Amino acid sequence: MKTLIKNFSRYIPRHIQQQFAHFILIILSPFYRGKIIEDPIDGNTYRKILPYGQLSPRKNALAPLSMSLERHRLIWLYLKEKTDFFSNKHRMLHVAPEYCFLRKFKKLKNIDYVTGDLISPWADVKMDVRDIPFDDNEFDVAMCNHVFEHVDEDHLAMTEFCRVLKPGGWAIFQVPIDNTLQVTYEDASITDPKEREKEFWQHDHVRLYGKDYGKRLAKAGFEVEENDYIEEIGEELAKRYALPMGEILYICRKPI
Repeated sequence: MKTLIKNFSRYIPRHIQQQFAHFILIILSPFYRGKIIEDPIDGNTYRKILPYGQLSPRKNALAPLSMSLERHRLIWLYLKEKTDFFSNKHRMLHVAPEYCFLRKFKKLKNIDYVTGDLISPWADVKMDVRDIPFDDNEFDVAMCNHVFEHVDEDHLAMTEFCRVLKPGGWAIFQVPIDNTLQVTYEDASITDPKEREKEFWQHDHVRLYGKDYGKRLAKAGFEVEENDYIEEIGEELAKRYALPMGEILYICRKPI
């Protein structure tokens, strides 16, 4: 199973993964039922969940029924416990909408929910994050996870998100980060897919972010909070929800 998922995530385009993987996971899910791991997004429990990842698949990463990964479950808990996302009215832009969030967010009566992507079959608007087709100061909340590492001009994309957020609006922008790097590693001369995979962790990545990621977001105009909510949750619950220990949430707010 580990090798199958590794090859599936490595060689099958993401939009095709999104369209077909859920049907396969529904069939597999009864074999994973149990009481050890709980998915906080849909409440289902498992004895274990599936591995996920391209180079070195992570254990207990992918929840079969919601298709959530570790970062998604952490974000869900943060939204629930630390924000008014589920209670107050918000207009939200969600780029590269994840399946686990998409169904839930669409049902929220308090959210005016807009999705965008270049290729996702679920997106409302086909769009490039370097040229977001919305007016200035239009959204209260934005989310765009694991996208900037695919974008040549990531600073332009970040400034576009800042532009369309209202003053005081906030966003979550997660990316893969190598915490051994003080400075983000970029080399435009690396074009071979195998070399990119080796250097940037995936063949379709154009950089590997380091500890300066928050500063890059700040240069785009955001007030950046590097939030370690995972530490507040604690190790016991982190294991229960299969969360990513050590992951920092990048909460970006547009100045008023």
